[in-house]
Amino acid sequence: MSWHVVHLADAPATPWRNGGGITRELACGPAGHTGTDWQWRLSVAEVAASGPFSRFDGVTRWFAVLQGAGVELRVHTAGDSTARGADLHRLTVHDAPLCFDGGLATDCRLIDGPTQDFNLMLRQACLPARMVRVHANAEELVHASKFVAVYVVSTGASVRFNAEELYVPPATLVWRHVTKAATVRIACEHALWMEWSA
Repeated sequence: MSWHVVHLADAPATPWRNGGGITRELACGPAGHTGTDWQWRLSVAEVAASGPFSRFDGVTRWFAVLQGAGVELRVHTAGDSTARGADLHRLTVHDAPLCFDGGLATDCRLIDGPTQDFNLMLRQACLPARMVRVHANAEELVHASKFVAVYVVSTGASVRFNAEELYVPPATLVWRHVTKAATVRIACEHALWMEWSA
């Protein structure tokens, strides 16, 4: 199977119910799912106003700032909605992605104006998983029965899967199902690397 390529500009925008932003879904699976019965989902959100995040019970969530001054996320402890029962995370374009329980109440405060953010959401069957920022060059050894994805943030990138090389423009996601062990090499200025269990 080759790479699936999704350009952010081609993904329709879905407004949030609370009016605080929009989400563009880039990819989700398994194929043929309907509504919210996905096992994995990748999306880009544009957050225009501070406010609560939607809760996703049974979902592990990774969050990374792509553009803007960043956010402060207050992730509440299960059963405790007070400020004392919460972990505060300040996230900018320079920080590693944050992994947290999507079922916990989470409040978002914009640091200085709107942000653009990337979300990877996975249900239990897709774990273990990870998301990391890539600057310059990276090489990843991927085992079989995995999904892998690269989201290119700024200038274009070169993504090489074994001997197959692909140029990826900015604001573009590429993803694929890995059925045999493979080596992925990424040459970029700024990208996100993700992998999760198939």
